[in-house]
Amino acid sequence: MTADYILLAVDSPAESANFYQTVLGTTPLELSPTFALFKMNESTKLGLWSRKTMEPKVTGTAGSSELAISVAGREGVDALHAEWSKKGVTILQEPVAADFGYTFTGADPDGHRLRVFTPEGI
Repeated sequence: MTADYILLAVDSPAESANFYQTVLGTTPLELSPTFALFKMNESTKLGLWSRKTMEPKVTGTAGSSELAISVAGREGVDALHAEWSKKGVTILQEPVAADFGYTFTGADPDGHRLRVFTPEGI
């Protein structure tokens, strides 16, 4: 068994696809009025599914979990933070040293949390 898809319930797959295309620097593999799909790496895909058509019906809200993106070194965290800030990404947490490493947190248009980090001491 392999967990290789992350699905996020979004209000507008087109708007969310535009956001993720900007922050990920890649185009969606699939884009329809109700769904968008991105390749994150060789084994993981990110699906953006319209919360209005998702079955079973979505009952939760965004912001209670995170999509974590690892990068190399503190320089990588700082560089991505600067890039996302210039692109207008909502920054929820400025770069900071945490127990697990150096990190910052942003949010997508639906409020899904995006944590960028480099692990330290792991």
